Amino acid sequence: MTADPVKPRRRYDNRRREEQAAQARRRILEAANGLFLERGYPGTTMAEVARAAGVSVETVYKSFGTKAALAKRLWDVTLVGDDRPVPLAQRPEFTAVTAEPDPRRLLAGYAALGRVLLERLGPLLGVIVEGAHAGDPELRELVATIDRERLTAATRLVAILAERGALRDGLDPEAARDVLWMLISFEVCRLLLDGRGWSLDRWERWLAATMADVLLGPAPGSQESFT
Repeated sequence: MTADPVKPRRRYDNRRREEQAAQARRRILEAANGLFLERGYPGTTMAEVARAAGVSVETVYKSFGTKAALAKRLWDVTLVGDDRPVPLAQRPEFTAVTAEPDPRRLLAGYAALGRVLLERLGPLLGVIVEGAHAGDPELRELVATIDRERLTAATRLVAILAERGALRDGLDPEAARDVLWMLISFEVCRLLLDGRGWSLDRWERWLAATMADVLLGPAPGSQESFT
């Protein structure tokens, strides 16, 4: 009598389940974005997000945890344009800018990229900043996180220019970083766009020229116009 041959175990393929979960997360983020823009952050509940996304409340919490974590993930996805786990600094649109050998063209490209990000993030960032100014503790912490991330970006750009010997003579890199951090802030942008009625074209030209003046020094014989 011989024993029955042992059949090999079938490997469980969970790719379909993972894709379904990813699709659910995308629907949740899309629903959260629409509700945040329509009702504001405080006026949006996780139950409403779940209903708009066509999932259970448990799925929303399991996917993102808290509403603050959901807002941060929405920010991250909106920033880079998709939900792939690739940070902005490693994206082709960013690496193409930093690969530019001419420092003035690099800064012009950085300003153009800033405009793209502003167009992606502007409405959502407005909701976040307004909620933070209204005293929402979760949004205040999110704004602080965004500010730290912007400081990291400014530090990286100044380091690139310093490594190439492009920084203006005598300019302290830390001071350069701090001024750049201020120039690329949403608050400055909103003052010019909303407060003074500037167009995005004018803001982009101003940002490129001002960054160049501060970090590199004025170009010989240059007369920049922001009109």
